[in-house]
Amino acid sequence: MQFFSRKKFLIDYLDGFIDIHNHILPGIDDGAKTAEESIALIKAFEEFGVTHFIATPHIMHNYYPNDKETISKALSQVQQALISHDLKHISVEAAAEHMIDDNFEHLLETGTAMAMRKAYLLVEMSYLQPPINFEEAIIKTASKGFYPILAHPERYGFLHHRMKKYSEYKAHGILFQMNLLSLSDYYGKEVPKVANELLQEGLIDFLASDVHNLNQLDSLKKVTLSKKTLEQLLPLINNTIATFY
Repeated sequence: MQFFSRKKFLIDYLDGFIDIHNHILPGIDDGAKTAEESIALIKAFEEFGVTHFIATPHIMHNYYPNDKETISKALSQVQQALISHDLKHISVEAAAEHMIDDNFEHLLETGTAMAMRKAYLLVEMSYLQPPINFEEAIIKTASKGFYPILAHPERYGFLHHRMKKYSEYKAHGILFQMNLLSLSDYYGKEVPKVANELLQEGLIDFLASDVHNLNQLDSLKKVTLSKKTLEQLLPLINNTIATFY
């Protein structure tokens, strides 16, 4: 009986995973501060088999005014550090996590948004309320040939008691990326409830860490899963790999 009740750790199922949302690039947002910190995060991921990353620093008007130049420079720092640490088997490329704010549509118009390969654009919004221009921004995102991916839909408090809204977003062609830490109470008690509901409804498309620091990575290592949740996650792990690897 003891064998069958053994806890299943999430990280045991991430070997070969590609992390499509993280803040491992140094010094340009609220993630890693230095290239050495970036390397420490990458090495910690490598311990459980994650060696491919699409780094997604924030592009957030007036807070993190990143662009292709700042992101490319930070990526270059990490790639040089990987060589000096003999980690040439690690793959890091860069896109961005775009806040839908009053500057977002300008990025689309000027062609300066930073999509992941295959034209997937990672977007986020305030946790407290949706942006006034949300629907227009999503329509414009699609009109520019991008597939919008909404980062961590389970974390938007204003949606927690409006499950129909999630289905409306999906009907508009928005893809959903769930944070792996949302399967624990790391972000509070309500988030895992919503995450599990979205999983049960089949609304999640992709998974990612959204890791900013080693403390979060340590928390990720402790996340355990029920058999049912694991069965729901495995196709999403595979879909993320198949789409972005």
